[in-house]
Amino acid sequence: MTDAVSPTALSEVQLRLLCHDDIESVKLLCRDWFPIEYPDSWYQDITSNKKFFSLAATFQGGIMGMIVAEIKGRTKVHKEDGDILASSFPVDTQVAYILSLGVVKEFRKHGIGSLLLDSLKEHISTTAQDHCKAVYLHVLTTNSNAIHFYENRDFRQHHYLPYYYSIRGVLKDGFTYHIGSTLASLSPCSIPQRLYRQAQSMLRSLLPWSNLASKTGIQYSRTM
Repeated sequence: MTDAVSPTALSEVQLRLLCHDDIESVKLLCRDWFPIEYPDSWYQDITSNKKFFSLAATFQGGIMGMIVAEIKGRTKVHKEDGDILASSFPVDTQVAYILSLGVVKEFRKHGIGSLLLDSLKEHISTTAQDHCKAVYLHVLTTNSNAIHFYENRDFRQHHYLPYYYSIRGVLKDGFTYHIGSTLASLSPCSIPQRLYRQAQSMLRSLLPWSNLASKTGIQYSRTM
């Protein structure tokens, strides 16, 4: 991988769903990006369980960015975040929880993270039928780059979580960030528009999951 990514190289970026064959590559990326050690079962789940939206951005066949999220009912929200939605929302209201979002260093600051986040928003808008009213995540209080990224995309701090993480035996504080309670304001990023338009077109055709296909230069696939 080169130290710089040219604009022409970015035109070769494609999106596809993670699959079982990606597990070893995803493990290496997560170990590089995140201080938390995920169990093997986590990697199995995010690459095979349909309750997860696991999307990869690839360049010349290699994964250089990914987002993993779970869309779930409000009753399954983490206990510490149970007040993300007001009690007036119906029981069947859904939320999306971002478990992971990362981009290879050489591809950062080129809109790839925004593209992945916007693809999640489009997926929610397409499949949740207005039932999903918030997106939330947890982040280390010391992860200023991630906090800056999310705050620039209209996420707001919801809770301070003391001693939330245990990292190599050391307790660390965290924040809950969220955006909601409506997805109407979750607008697409300005770059790269070519990829966003393709992702939008493809994501609208992903109902049901069994009908995944490859169209318009963005390749989606999932193997069980």
